[in-house]
Amino acid sequence: MAAQPLTDEAITAALASLPGWERSGDTITRTFKLPSYAAGLMFAAAVGTLAEGHDHHPDLFIGYKTVRVTFSTHDAGNKISQKDIDIAAAINALPYPKA
Repeated sequence: MAAQPLTDEAITAALASLPGWERSGDTITRTFKLPSYAAGLMFAAAVGTLAEGHDHHPDLFIGYKTVRVTFSTHDAGNKISQKDIDIAAAINALPYPKA
C-alpha cells in the first residue's frame, strides 16, 4: 500500500516537534553542523544505516563539517508523508558531536 501525503497543516504541526527540520517544497530537510569532516562522514554513515533499517532513504549531501539530509516519500508521489516525519525524529535522536 502506498504512503499517503500529509496535509500542509499536518506537516507544519509535525515540524514544530522536530528541531532543525524545515520544509523545502515537497521535502523536509535539515543541515547538521559537525566538528570535522570525519565526524560528518561518520554521522552520514549512521543516518544511512538508520535509513536502511527503516527502508526509507534520504538524499545526503556531505560537505565540510556539514551533512544535509533531505526526505520525501517516493510512493506518496514524492511528497512528504508520515514516513519522513518518523525517520526525521529517529535521526534527531541519534547521538552525534555538535560543532
